[in-house]
Amino acid sequence: MQLEFFDVPSPCIGICQLNDKGQCLGCYRTRIERQTWTNINSDEKQKVIKRCIQRKKRFENKVITKVKIEEESKVVQPSLLDPPVKKALDTSTDFDFDDFEL
Repeated sequence: MQLEFFDVPSPCIGICQLNDKGQCLGCYRTRIERQTWTNINSDEKQKVIKRCIQRKKRFENKVITKVKIEEESKVVQPSLLDPPVKKALDTSTDFDFDDFEL
């Protein structure tokens, strides 16, 4: 354990809203972690901050994954005002017409 001369500052950034798991959207602390912040020692505060960092990474990874899935599942429907797209015809002849009789 190292000597600490300064108290660990609160990770609060002033966005005090809760997500569906009861964690703050700003600092990712739980209700109990926010309420007990002033009463816990520096080691516990550092552990709380590490857990908050992990929660933030999981949340950001979840959001990025969700956005990627939504982008992949989008079906682009052409507009009726766009000119029709002409498809190139396949002019390669891989058929042997010698066997056909007319």
